[in-house]
Amino acid sequence: MKKILFAASECVPFVKTGGLADVVGALPKEFDKKDWDVRVILPLYSKIPEKYRNDFQYIDNFEIGCGPLNQNKYVGLFQYEYEGITYYFIDNQEYFYQDYIYSDFHFDIKRFAFFDKAVLSVLQLIDFRPDLIHCHDWQTGLIPVYLKTEFAASPFYRGIKSIMTIHNLKFQGVWSKDYLMDVSGLTGDLFSDDKLGFYKDGNMLKGGLTYADHITTVSKNYSYEIQSKYYGENLEGLLFARNHEMTGIVNGIDYDSFDPKTDENLYKNYSVEDFRKKKYVNKQKLQKELGLEEDKHKFMIAIVSRLTDQKGLNLIEYDFERLIDDNTQLVVLGTGDYKYESMFRYFADKYPDKVSANILYSEGLSRKIYAAADAFLMPSAFEPCGLSQLIALRYGAVPIVRETGGLKETVEPFNEYEHCGVGFSFTNYNADDMLYTVNYAKKIFFEKKAAWNKIVERGMISDHSWKQSRLAYEELYNYLIG
Repeated sequence: MKKILFAASECVPFVKTGGLADVVGALPKEFDKKDWDVRVILPLYSKIPEKYRNDFQYIDNFEIGCGPLNQNKYVGLFQYEYEGITYYFIDNQEYFYQDYIYSDFHFDIKRFAFFDKAVLSVLQLIDFRPDLIHCHDWQTGLIPVYLKTEFAASPFYRGIKSIMTIHNLKFQGVWSKDYLMDVSGLTGDLFSDDKLGFYKDGNMLKGGLTYADHITTVSKNYSYEIQSKYYGENLEGLLFARNHEMTGIVNGIDYDSFDPKTDENLYKNYSVEDFRKKKYVNKQKLQKELGLEEDKHKFMIAIVSRLTDQKGLNLIEYDFERLIDDNTQLVVLGTGDYKYESMFRYFADKYPDKVSANILYSEGLSRKIYAAADAFLMPSAFEPCGLSQLIALRYGAVPIVRETGGLKETVEPFNEYEHCGVGFSFTNYNADDMLYTVNYAKKIFFEKKAAWNKIVERGMISDHSWKQSRLAYEELYNYLIG
């Protein structure tokens, strides 16, 4: 049996701030337990719901040192079985018992350096020697470094492989070299420009990308993009140098959870067989709940997103008045930058029958919006993979996306002459191009309803479950483990 350990800073159902948690929570469950022993290790945050935390099993505790600013730190270890997966939790109240998951960056660097060393330190305690450690994002970037340096002399750790997965290259764990040395215990020679050095600073993610046996990204297209200067976030040289040891594997979604046929959050359940007769009920009910004009013939566009520049919201800001017309409604759900929260609130006040701004996060409301919407707008400046467009396809909300990262890979554009495609897309990061594409989608919706319904149907039957991704990861794991 092959043994895999996932190391990450978040994972559903215990703690979530973004798509990383969905991936770490869903992917391990996909592997056949006859052949694979896949386990997950996380920090023990105080924000983990008590209904889980109260059943965690205490294993042991000890102390570790991670440099002069991180000495004699308590490591508690807990274990929990959930849906057939073994989870381990690293306990340290100084670092993980706060009202937040991520805090000021200076503190995050220190506590995740501790977490990375603790992950390796507990393995002998639990008598689990993984064949491979799968590390996710910068918070776990030092695990491959420790594995190839400080822990390399021990026979127990020798030969353990590592993968570093980039979920979003923009976030890297950068701070001064001296501080990173003082909180990690790593020696100064490791902070040269060809290792963890990053201009005058140190970079945790760069350490993982340098020392890991393999690199993955969350879509094939994103793996190509980040080798260019435009998307490379100053790591394009390293990524280009390692491109033969880098694989893009698109994320999936949990098809058991995201299923309009059984989703209890919906006003009216439906499937690909009967969405033409039932899906519109969700639109009418949501219009009533949100105070929009109740009319099933309106073209409802949804945005469920973090409200940040990355998501292309400045394009929407530029063309908002032309985006919304008498036949169009916009429903927004999310939180983020104050300027975008304010923008959507302003237009909701100005056009109360047409615009609904829900500046909050609600899983239940998000499901209702996906089910109600005709189209899902995602004009991202960059998007490593994106999960929202996959959920939209599943619920029959036709994606309108910019061709970048995973959006380009998962949303085949509609071709009315060849009768194919599951959405609409535009290439240039340009507000007028976005508006043109939205208007083209409206034209198909209002004037060629049969063609529109076929787009919906193709999207709903497309397979973006974890099955395909799991097969790609299995192939990669087998290649690395040998």
